[in-house]
Amino acid sequence: MRLQGGLIDRSKTLRFTFDGKSYQGHPGDTLASALLANGVRLMGRSFKYHRPRGPLSAGSEEPNALVELRSGARQEPNTRATVVELFDGLEAASQNRWPSLAFDAMAVNDLLADFLTAGFYYKTFMWPRAFWEKLYEPAIRNAAGLGRLSMEADPDAYDKGFLHCDLLVVGGGAAGLAAALTAARAGASVILADEDHRLGGRLLAESDLLDDQPATTWIADVESEFASLPNLRIMRRTTVWGAFDHGVYGAVERVADHLPTPASAVRQTLWRITARRMILAAGATERHIPFANNDRPGIMLAGAMRAYANRWAASPADRVAVFTNNDDGHHSALDMKAKGVSVAAVIDARPDAKAFGDYRLIAGAHVTSSRGRLGLRSVQVTHDRGREWIDCGALGVAGGWNPNLQLASHQRGRPVWDDTLHAFLPGDLPAGMTVAGAAAGHGSTQAALASGTKAAVEALAALGMTALPATLPRAEDRASGLHPLWHVPGKGRAWVDFQNDVTVKDIRLAHKENMRPVEHLKRWTTLGMATDQGKTSNVTALAVMAELTGQSIAATGTTIFRPPYTPVSLSVLGGGDTGTHFRPRRLTPSHEWARAHGAVFVEVGQWMRAQYFVQPGETHWRQSVDREVLATRKGVGICDVTTLGKIDVQGADAGAFLDRLYANPMASLKVGMVRYGLMLREDGHAYDDGTCARLTEDHFVVTTTTAQAGPVYRHMEFARQCLWPELDVQLISTTDAWAQFSVAGPNARKLLERIVDGFDLSNAAFPFMACASLTVCGGLRARLFRISFSGELAYEIAVPARYGHALIARMIELGADLGVTPYGTEALGVLRIEKGHPAGNELNGQTTAQMLGMGQMVSAKKDAIGAVMSRREGLLAEPRVLVGLLPVNPADPVVAGSHLFTKDAEQRTETDEGWITSAAFSPHIGSAIGLGFLANGRARLGEVITAANPLQGQQIALRVVSAHFVDPEGERLRA
Repeated sequence: MRLQGGLIDRSKTLRFTFDGKSYQGHPGDTLASALLANGVRLMGRSFKYHRPRGPLSAGSEEPNALVELRSGARQEPNTRATVVELFDGLEAASQNRWPSLAFDAMAVNDLLADFLTAGFYYKTFMWPRAFWEKLYEPAIRNAAGLGRLSMEADPDAYDKGFLHCDLLVVGGGAAGLAAALTAARAGASVILADEDHRLGGRLLAESDLLDDQPATTWIADVESEFASLPNLRIMRRTTVWGAFDHGVYGAVERVADHLPTPASAVRQTLWRITARRMILAAGATERHIPFANNDRPGIMLAGAMRAYANRWAASPADRVAVFTNNDDGHHSALDMKAKGVSVAAVIDARPDAKAFGDYRLIAGAHVTSSRGRLGLRSVQVTHDRGREWIDCGALGVAGGWNPNLQLASHQRGRPVWDDTLHAFLPGDLPAGMTVAGAAAGHGSTQAALASGTKAAVEALAALGMTALPATLPRAEDRASGLHPLWHVPGKGRAWVDFQNDVTVKDIRLAHKENMRPVEHLKRWTTLGMATDQGKTSNVTALAVMAELTGQSIAATGTTIFRPPYTPVSLSVLGGGDTGTHFRPRRLTPSHEWARAHGAVFVEVGQWMRAQYFVQPGETHWRQSVDREVLATRKGVGICDVTTLGKIDVQGADAGAFLDRLYANPMASLKVGMVRYGLMLREDGHAYDDGTCARLTEDHFVVTTTTAQAGPVYRHMEFARQCLWPELDVQLISTTDAWAQFSVAGPNARKLLERIVDGFDLSNAAFPFMACASLTVCGGLRARLFRISFSGELAYEIAVPARYGHALIARMIELGADLGVTPYGTEALGVLRIEKGHPAGNELNGQTTAQMLGMGQMVSAKKDAIGAVMSRREGLLAEPRVLVGLLPVNPADPVVAGSHLFTKDAEQRTETDEGWITSAAFSPHIGSAIGLGFLANGRARLGEVITAANPLQGQQIALRVVSAHFVDPEGERLRA
């Protein structure tokens, strides 16, 4: 079925396989065009009924010809054969069939079609209820999906990038080329993006002349000028898939998809394009006309048929027919005839239709059925003289064109119905967007060229730039003469959505079952949920529903178009952020210093933190941690706590603002002091704890836990912007701006006195919970907070982040004689458990102030988020409270997550009295210790209970003690 001419390179031959069989094609071919040229019409199976399917279209809107490409780790399912560029050695396979494409056992579903109608899933799988988990869900999951994943790691690399321009032009057809040329000549920064590897769009598929020359000549001249314009960037193989706020557009560039393996380091690139103005010149998609048995391989859109002939020199058969309701179908017949293909007939639904050439015309007629299960053999034509069967191997269907306005609707803009064009046109457009060419309803080549030029002039004028309209070539400017025909009535099944097997009958059933609103219609029938996102089916379906309801198509309405415009791989959406790059690893300011001093790191949220520091002779991590804990309690330890959230709160109402956020009072806090704070969720449960330091009357510094740094900041911003916008308060996250170190231990004050500049650190001048702005090391600005997480005399000192490395090195140097020791997160955890401080394990979203022993912190004298809800009877009566736990046998481990039971009680859910939240080995106590929530825990100090760890088969005896294992009176931290 290879024809003469076309835009393929016949000097080279490419070999490829489909379902294990070898074929040949040429550079410039797509997989679909090469298969058609080799006489292959059957390329896939439908999703529900597994009916045989061939390509419906020649572009990215293809719903039928979905294949798997490559093998091994690079296996890629659900790829449209119509857009796959052929390369030597390409491996392709059909999918959604077993055991073979020609004989699919799952096609038995087609015999059960009467039972698998619209709403089948909703109606069937509700009863009996017990069948869901054991029968229905496994069966649905087994049948779901179209292609198969290799289950191997993707070996290719993906990238992401950012681009800015004055004007983004989406679409490289007539309108897009004219717009880009006009704007680039005016000196504007222009990006022209097109999903094809060749510029020209629909011009490449037509035989019409421009200035009495082939369209490719004019395109070549334009591309030559493009090469001389440095302000113009051409992005081929690039799909703009989403339109977002503020002129931001998502685009995917397929850098190496057309190669066997990526020649460069990147296969695809995700671009974020920020454009001051945008012109949408995405063209239009032809629509089909449903009739009985209209889904056979060989039945395709008439525009696709002539595209295969003109661009790819391929025909789906040596004898074809055309079914049309407009003049465009006749041009397909003329082009096929000019290529040497026999045209059996043009069946035109218009009674007054005239022939455009030497072929048989059947006017006022409809195609009403077809024959040929694995490939079309003949079509039934019904006219005023009766019925006849016409032999043909392919049928081109021309039902009119739908503008590709999806990007114009991504911000909830509703399309507007045009009764003249019988199509939806863009309605309310996103700011800065203009639509041109066929996407705006300008279907002729001449109108599209003029529309593109005009759109560019107007877009640049809006930017204060002057552009002169480009001189345009002479081109066809014919009207289509469309007479709408939305479907052919009949008894057989007429397909509307080919991939999901939605028929006119299904739409009728949805109407009967009152699923008439378009959103209900979509979900009840699965219409438009295929990979083409309804590009080939939605408008036709709306027209059928409008006919059933007696409403106009405009009144029937449309569903919402959402990104992406065409399928986008998850790999490229991640921008290459896989494995160790899945999310950024944030390094603390002292990271390099810690690495040089034997630190072992652990991932804590987004941060890499020093877990412990290994010294010579230490062979087990516990040795390192125990040493660090004891050194801190006896001398002085330093820990990098930069990861704690730090938020500057400033403004005349800063105190009042924090009063409303924290359960305990903050507005009354004195300047130069710090207060521990408890933040509640709206439901009254604990959200986060931290500190508030008041540096001046209108300047607070809030700290949060590491895990909640981002969420708490978002929570505060929501409260500032939405709840209390009248308050004079401003927030900024300074977590990354300040390096902060905890300096703890009996010698902490002595060490800090060696670095602060002339500041009195005595207990009288700088007591516990004091704060100050000062300088260190001869003039470096710093902030000092006297707070303790360890229970020891402790401070936290903060300096600008770039000085963090130097500060810890200086403190280690100056504190050598004081026994200074760096410690990591493991020792930090031991120190806080020994002191009974709650942390993330206790603040897990399920605990209350009462459970944490902080009930008195919830002020009754003021209101705050969550305060009222925290006083609900059920929360106040919460019997589980935080206690300390010691093993009766010091050699026994204490395992976090273990359940707590009364000694000798039967261990059941009903008798469960609590759980262990945190556990560690305490070198101070000489055994493992734990914190946990225990029913009526305050009254049970000294009682021996049982901790059960069924996962590891452990059961140990624990003694209930105070949560404060070290210095319960707080004398050390106030020293």
